[in-house]
Order: sequence, then C-alpha cells, then structure tokens
Amino acid sequence: MSKISVIGAGFVGATIANDLMIQGLASEIVLVDINKQKAFGEALDIYQGAPFCSPAIVRPGEYSDVENSDIVIITCGVARKPGMSRLDLAQVNVGILKDVSANVTPYAPNAIYIIVSNPVDVLTYVFHKISGIPEKQIIGSGTILDTSRLQSELARRFCISPKNVHAHIYGEHGDSAFVPWSLVTIANNNIDTFLAGSPDADRIEWNNDYDEIEDFVKKSGGTVIANKGATYFAVAMSVCHICKCIFNDAGTALSVSTLMHGEYGVEDVCLSTLTIVDRDGIRGKILNPLTEEEIAKLQKSANNLKAVINQVEF
Repeated sequence: MSKISVIGAGFVGATIANDLMIQGLASEIVLVDINKQKAFGEALDIYQGAPFCSPAIVRPGEYSDVENSDIVIITCGVARKPGMSRLDLAQVNVGILKDVSANVTPYAPNAIYIIVSNPVDVLTYVFHKISGIPEKQIIGSGTILDTSRLQSELARRFCISPKNVHAHIYGEHGDSAFVPWSLVTIANNNIDTFLAGSPDADRIEWNNDYDEIEDFVKKSGGTVIANKGATYFAVAMSVCHICKCIFNDAGTALSVSTLMHGEYGVEDVCLSTLTIVDRDGIRGKILNPLTEEEIAKLQKSANNLKAVINQVEF
C-alpha cells in the first residue's frame, strides 16, 4: 500500500495524479489545492477511470490528509507571465512554498518530497532551508525533463531506442543548463564514433550538432507553450518516473536537483547532476569525471542560481 499526495491541482498536478493512477504507482492519491472545487473535480474525473487501472483511491483533501504519505509532490505556484522577471517569479513562488511547507510537513515528516514548481532549483534550495525535512528526503525534479527531451531527440536522430541513449543535462533547469558531452554514449559507443559502426549510418542525422541540440532542449518548453499554452504531459511522466524509481528501490541514476556540498567546486545551492534515487530518497551523487570546461559550466550555472537566491526573501 502506497500513498502519494499532490499539492496543486493545476495542469501539472492533475496530470501527475492521472498518470500515477494509470501506472498503478499508488493505492491512494490525494489532491490538495487552495481551489477546493478544482481539486474535487480533478480527483473525481481521475477516479472515475479506476475500473481501467489498478485499484486505487483518488480523492481531494486538506493539508491534514497528506498524513502518512510516502511521497509528497509539490506543484503549486504561478507560471511566469509576460514581463515578469525570473526574480519576481521566484519571490512569488517562494511565498507560496513557505505556506505549503508550514502546512504540510507537520503531517508528513517522513515522506519523500518532490519539488516540481518553478524555478525548481531555487525552490528546492528554499525548501531545504525552511522545511526541517532531512536532506535525503528532498528531491527537485531539476533537469529530468530536459534530459528526457535530450534523450528523445538524440534517439530520433540516431535511429535507436531512447533506452540506448545515455545522455543527461547538468546544472539548473534553465538557460545555463548544459550537456556534458564527454559522458554521452549511444549503445555503449562514444557519440562521435557510433555513426561509423551503425547499420543505420545512411539515415542518422548527426554532424557534431552539439550547440543545435542544446538549443533545441532549452527551447522545447517554450515551443510547447507557444503551440498549446502549457507544458504538462512530459513533466508529469518524468515526475512519475521519479516516483517509480523511489518505489523500485534498486537505485536509479537520475538528473534531479539536490543540495551540493562542494562537488565540482559547487556548494550551498541545488542543481542537477547524476544522483542515485531509491526508497529512502537520495542515496548519493555519482561523481562522473567532467572536463574542465564542463566543470566551469556547472559552476557558472550555480552562480546564476545563487544570484537569484541571494535576492529572494525567505
């Protein structure tokens, strides 16, 4: 029996709850939102599909209903509006997070918390500082979605399953994110040598397009928003994958946002590197060897985040 509570019943939160139901990841799913009518409607809509899924209860709830949750997923917050600076967005959503933390953590001190709201790295850091929850129980969704976008695009170009693409996005979930290309492999081959040995060489679309790929990944969210108004399907799938890895307990390497303690010369900030996630939450980081240029990019990303954090009141 597993219980997952989702704080925020907007596009992202409701889609996460629906995917949790479809994938059979929880026997009880609680949706909490300041708009109680919205939470009720979303929960009812999802639950009425129960006959087609694994048995589960899906219901709206108050903060107190998160009690005994195995996982609490925080998705609440405002979206960035035209003319709103990154700092303005951070300050508004920090205020919302402070309220949520004060109301939720007393009921679920042993839960693993997944922070999804943006700016996710800033909010993950703030949650560390204000919640009193042990560090290993706090996971920011970080660049897991960016990584999925990267892997899916490389898979398309290399005519191979995404499961054979080992490539990740490091740094912030934002403009300074980057690909450590020195670590990228396609079916156990370095990305630049795979082409020569592939049976699909005549179909592969690759000409050392590093900058083009990174630009594609960074602009993907904006492209989706420009065409449909919001992003929520892929992010929901990525968050459900985190939940699956937690319950699986085998230990899975994920590009999620965690607190840094001097790794690669970066400390006292949350950003994404490869991290092992299991039933207890964060097991630890994988210290892959990065090039000097990649370490510099990671440090730059950290400094960008610290510039925002230093101006946020919490």
